[in-house]
Amino acid sequence: EQDKFVLNILKGKHNGFFLEIGSNHPINTNNTYILETVFNWKGIMIEYDDTWLNDYKNLRKNSKHLIIDCTYIDYKELLKDLPKNIDYLQIDVEVNNGSTIKILEKLDTEIMHSHKFATVTFKHNYYNSGEYKYTREKSRNIFEKRGYVNVFYDINDNDPNKVYEDWWVHPDLVDMEYIKELKQCNVINYKKNHLVNETINWKD
Repeated sequence: EQDKFVLNILKGKHNGFFLEIGSNHPINTNNTYILETVFNWKGIMIEYDDTWLNDYKNLRKNSKHLIIDCTYIDYKELLKDLPKNIDYLQIDVEVNNGSTIKILEKLDTEIMHSHKFATVTFKHNYYNSGEYKYTREKSRNIFEKRGYVNVFYDINDNDPNKVYEDWWVHPDLVDMEYIKELKQCNVINYKKNHLVNETINWKD
């Protein structure tokens, strides 16, 4: 339900734009389907698996879909004709083969100096990231360097042992008074965890 987070932060915005890296199925477990079909957003969906190519063409006609390995994309070229401020960035690819941190490092090098994302959901999969466990810490260093503010950290998938995501905003593009309020009222929803200091269930 990352889409609910995005809509909540952006106050039900219509006609937004997203960059969805690791889009999976165009409807099921997809974080931009509701944004596109109900709130009239459009964007770029990037997915390595070509299984759903026909579904993308039929079900997600307002957006551009790329079936490609996202670690080889020239993001500066991809976004050259787009606005510098983008409403939502999702990075949800394989962490345990290094793809996730490689993508973020590419974005950092190629576009994060020129483009800002109002909201970001980033999967670090700390609970099963293998030799790439450093993805969590390194990603936070990159986002913080670029001025992003963490709203929810170490989100778990309805199981405190499955700590898998961080959710961010850029303070230039969102209502920071609301962000402060949101963070404050959710302090009580964090629970102690043996993997990390504390974690929050996305359902909370």
